[in-house]
Amino acid sequence: MVERALTHGEQPVSSVAASLVTVVESVSAAQARRIALAAQGFGKPPAVASTRQLNAAIQRLGLLQLDSINVYERSHYLPLYARLGAYDKSVLDRLTFGRRSKYIEYWAHEAAIIPTEDWPLWRWKMEQLRERDLGREPWVQQNAEMLQWLRDELAARGPVAASQIEHDSNRRAGPWWGWSDVKRGLEYLFRWGDAVSGGRTRFERSYALPEQILSGEVLSRVISRQDAHRALVERSASALGIATTSDLADYYRLKSADVRPAIADLADAGVLVPVAVRGWSQGAWLHRDARIPRRIEAEALLSPFDPVVWDRARALRMFGFHYRIEVYTPAPKRIYGYYTLPLLIDDALVGRIDLKSDRQAGVLRVQSAWREVAASVDLDRVVALLNRIAAWQGLGGVEFAERGDLIAELARHYRNPLG
Repeated sequence: MVERALTHGEQPVSSVAASLVTVVESVSAAQARRIALAAQGFGKPPAVASTRQLNAAIQRLGLLQLDSINVYERSHYLPLYARLGAYDKSVLDRLTFGRRSKYIEYWAHEAAIIPTEDWPLWRWKMEQLRERDLGREPWVQQNAEMLQWLRDELAARGPVAASQIEHDSNRRAGPWWGWSDVKRGLEYLFRWGDAVSGGRTRFERSYALPEQILSGEVLSRVISRQDAHRALVERSASALGIATTSDLADYYRLKSADVRPAIADLADAGVLVPVAVRGWSQGAWLHRDARIPRRIEAEALLSPFDPVVWDRARALRMFGFHYRIEVYTPAPKRIYGYYTLPLLIDDALVGRIDLKSDRQAGVLRVQSAWREVAASVDLDRVVALLNRIAAWQGLGGVEFAERGDLIAELARHYRNPLG
């Protein structure tokens, strides 16, 4: 039975899933946390993260969310570091943005790197966005000639960055983060699948026509909306391990009306097993290949856009961790700091730390550090983690500010670990 597997060791449940799809078993909240973290790839990291391990980790997660904030490190580098430890970021750049990359970008969850083979799974969304934008967006309706001109430019010159396209309208203005009309038009084409990412240089995206980047096999794949949702929900379930219906929908930002039939199909096929998590108000689904470890060993600072915490409701339900980033909060109103990172020790979120890579001074700055209420924080492990992060960032040491109820204790321990 599933209950025995949950209690005794780390076996997958696939061997019993088919006979249990109509039976609801229960697991503890602690078991659910370990299932989820194991599904996300947490455990003892390798001594050195290889290219093969980077690829495997991306495939496990299904996507790496992109974000432009770079106060400590850009977000898409951080989930792999949290799971694998130190790796060469230039290797990930070649894997994800290189000319022979097996990855591409699209609006999966938010702007994200996804496996190129998954691009056809999003055609339904591309068509949906095209129809909506053509019907509702005044800029699109008024700039058909601009959009066709951009298609022609990409055909002649792609891949090319927006900044390399010369046009009278390539001036920053308006409400779209200061985008020019050229950039705005390219982003519409990108949303609709008329353009794709041709890589990035210093984080600036290049644009190309799909046929300039994607193989004929990928371009020719036609997947129905129903089949695409079933595939995406299965990927979500595999990446989450254990999840509510809303969790499964959020992973790729899908609509519940599309997700529920996909879940029913996957349950009928034995891919998803219904399970109750003690303390959760909603029922959950367990992926048949989920591992149930006796324990999780991990020390990590998580990106705000890490799948473990990007769904704030799930983070609260699973870890008792109320999390909001305060990037857009005026400084006087911030509680924890500009870009606080949840601190994961084993299977618990025990604090939050705001980091800055001060490259001019050559130090990693801990701008604030906070302990969760009643949480036990192993200072040795946190100090070791900060030292490893500084080394990965090529920085010479760690310096501490004075903000937060954990920072003084952490700074003392850093300076005098034996005392």
